[in-house]
Amino acid sequence: MVISNNVNSAIVAGQFGLQQSFEGMTQSAMNIAQRTAQQDVAQNGTGNFLADASLRSLSTTSDLLPSGGDSMTSDLLSMQMYTNNALASAKVIDVANDTVGRIIDTIA
Repeated sequence: MVISNNVNSAIVAGQFGLQQSFEGMTQSAMNIAQRTAQQDVAQNGTGNFLADASLRSLSTTSDLLPSGGDSMTSDLLSMQMYTNNALASAKVIDVANDTVGRIIDTIA
């Protein structure tokens, strides 16, 4: 019973870690895309940016326009951190899966 609960907890923790990592990576990717759009606006002006946006059939460009925030370096570091967290969480799930397999093999 105790082993079963520990394995279930490890699987749940691993899944939660993966979910949080993917959400963090999504947010970091959105920030990077926004910064790229900000650089485009700074270099080429809003006219070119808005013309490109309309050609790409974007429904709204207000989310892509400059709004301030952290640095690109911070977003890239966050992306790497979330990637490492996702890999660690996947390893937790893999080890828990192996443990369940060993328990089943031992009992059977």
